[in-house]
Amino acid sequence: MSGVKVLFAHDTEVALQAAAALVNTAPDPVTPGEELPALAALDAFVEEWGWTGSRAHDEDELARVRALRPRLRAVWEADEDEAVRIVNRLLADARALPQLVRHGEWDYHLHATDPSAPLDERMAVEAAMAFVDVIRMKELGRLRICAADDCLDVHVDLSKNSSRRYCSATCGNKANVAAYRARRRSAAGR
Repeated sequence: MSGVKVLFAHDTEVALQAAAALVNTAPDPVTPGEELPALAALDAFVEEWGWTGSRAHDEDELARVRALRPRLRAVWEADEDEAVRIVNRLLADARALPQLVRHGEWDYHLHATDPSAPLDERMAVEAAMAFVDVIRMKELGRLRICAADDCLDVHVDLSKNSSRRYCSATCGNKANVAAYRARRRSAAGR
């Protein structure tokens, strides 16, 4: 990689981004709509993020995945000691047993649940294993809540200089336009 510093392993980055995407499907005061309203939406999410393993394809599975979201979001809002407690609870609840596996297009990487474990447990453990790397590398500050005034989405700052403030280009652009307009109003008022 000729001098490019890799912050996290590829599977860790994907797991962190998938966890953020899952957290962001939950309704919040700014975005009150449920983004996993039915099994079809969960199926699309699972497909988009490449989740493998067994699926129940029932309302209980959907409810359990929805219930996981606030547990994961709590890591974004926690200090290091609290994040450790949350991660350890996620791992213990699923009786995680890390193993190296290879499947599909992926070379060896860590799985800590059996492919037949419930989807929400596999999601929880994969996120928890990624959070372990974040915590061990003292990079918890890279788990951020969007800096836009009208957004509560979470994101993972994987930028080289740890400067990403917004969950998306849309939020960043809206904030930049608002700042530009405020400067123009201020200049016009002088």
